[in-house]
Amino acid sequence: MIAIFNKFRTGLLPIYVMLAILSGSISLVSCSKDDELEIQNDFPFEVNVMPVPKEVADGQTVEIRITIQRTGNYTNTQYFLRYFQFDGTGTLRYYDEPPYLPNDLYPLPTEQFRLYYTSTSAVSQAFEIWISDSFGNEKQISFQFNSTD
Repeated sequence: MIAIFNKFRTGLLPIYVMLAILSGSISLVSCSKDDELEIQNDFPFEVNVMPVPKEVADGQTVEIRITIQRTGNYTNTQYFLRYFQFDGTGTLRYYDEPPYLPNDLYPLPTEQFRLYYTSTSAVSQAFEIWISDSFGNEKQISFQFNSTD
């Protein structure tokens, strides 16, 4: 009886070896480097602007409060601002910094900030602000002021 069992066991040896090779190859394939963990760092954002006056006089300064609201949080995201004035004349600045130049790109240090627009003309004025992030997402905000002069 033991002799029959030993013949049966040695006859199954090739099957055991094949199962071991199959298990090993499945393990190696499932641990492939092609299935790397994907980390999302490009999150869209929205821009909220508090209401601003509709009229401005020559020499008057208007405060523009802006908040960038992210849909996700990636700590290395940087935000930038640029603007272009196409009607009237005026200056746009961030707090006490020098006025921005049109179409130049400026970094924004925070996601909640205030801009100050000072009118330098007696006609209606209009300008646009673009806020972009380091991944190419961009939002446009338009402002139009009528003259009170």
